[in-house]
Amino acid sequence: MKQLTYYIDKGNDYYEPFYEYDIPNVGIDEFYARQLCTYFIIRGTQYELTSNEMDGENDILVIKEIGRNLPGEDEKSFRGEGIHIEFRSPHERENFRLFSRISSISHFDVLRFLLKDVVDIPGIGQKLVTSTEIDEDRGVYVIYVKDLEQD
Repeated sequence: MKQLTYYIDKGNDYYEPFYEYDIPNVGIDEFYARQLCTYFIIRGTQYELTSNEMDGENDILVIKEIGRNLPGEDEKSFRGEGIHIEFRSPHERENFRLFSRISSISHFDVLRFLLKDVVDIPGIGQKLVTSTEIDEDRGVYVIYVKDLEQD
């Protein structure tokens, strides 16, 4: 794998290149972590992953624009502060309540959380994952979770 490119689905089978990462600048672990995120936030706009594809040595993520990103409770930028994960409520009515934040040594640590349907949040316990995102604006992975018995 040499390159990861985001394409925006503009409709009518038209896909516009949007954002690109190269292996020399981003490690393979981050490539994989990004591909596991349901949502992508950049420049205040939220996008949803609709397709995850490969084309030779290049990986492609097709996204569609959802709209303006709604900020959640107690948001913080982690730009230049390493790799972080936030665990939040998926509910807008709760202002995407923050449950916990953790730092990670590498994107491989993040991958462990992104691959799970149920995560064990330090100090909180097990929660069911509803979706995941990479917030490029704040430099953080966000995992949306709810109680295991919650509908």
